[in-house]
Amino acid sequence: MTENRERPSSGEAPTASGTGTPRPPAPRGAEPLPIRDESIRLGQALKLANLVEDGSEAKLVIGEGLVTVNGEIDTRRGRQLVPGDWVRLNGQAAVIEREPR
Repeated sequence: MTENRERPSSGEAPTASGTGTPRPPAPRGAEPLPIRDESIRLGQALKLANLVEDGSEAKLVIGEGLVTVNGEIDTRRGRQLVPGDWVRLNGQAAVIEREPR
């Protein structure tokens, strides 16, 4: 059975990347980050959102616990983010969205 993380059919809140726990809403002012694929790795998302300069900076800030995903610190650079997930670094946030086809 496939879980629909974007639009729950039972009226429940969307869940964070496969965790089953309700995902808090993205902060106001979060920039949309459209992606083509089903998911994107955390390090890639930080680069695409221009929150870091390159992969080495992404590795550093993630490893130091400076990045939050859906409001919680995450130190896994390869964490898979799906539409509806959001990331924050240094007060700037981006919300993952599916790129229109």
